[in-house]
Amino acid sequence: MIPKPYKQMHQSYPELMQAYEAFGKAAKEAGPLSEREVALVKLAVSIGSGLEGAAHSHCRKALEAGCTPAELRHVAVVSAPTIGFPTMMRARSWVEDVLTKYEA
Repeated sequence: MIPKPYKQMHQSYPELMQAYEAFGKAAKEAGPLSEREVALVKLAVSIGSGLEGAAHSHCRKALEAGCTPAELRHVAVVSAPTIGFPTMMRARSWVEDVLTKYEA
């Protein structure tokens, strides 16, 4: 599911969005990480940055890349020593937002 604001950016700034997506693709292909590993890293970065929308998006992408719900939950839990327990609990709720729909 592509969020409406993202689609609107494509309509308003197609060349910019093509360049943005090409940059992301090039970054992903620049190293040895697998699709699954990249997805988990991006989820972790989203959580650590406190970006709810990005965390939701990267949860969905991680599931598409073959990650399991248990792995996504583990990414949230393992963040606790770095970002703090309350912040991890908030991030864990973002993961659960996506998994509730996925597992339904």
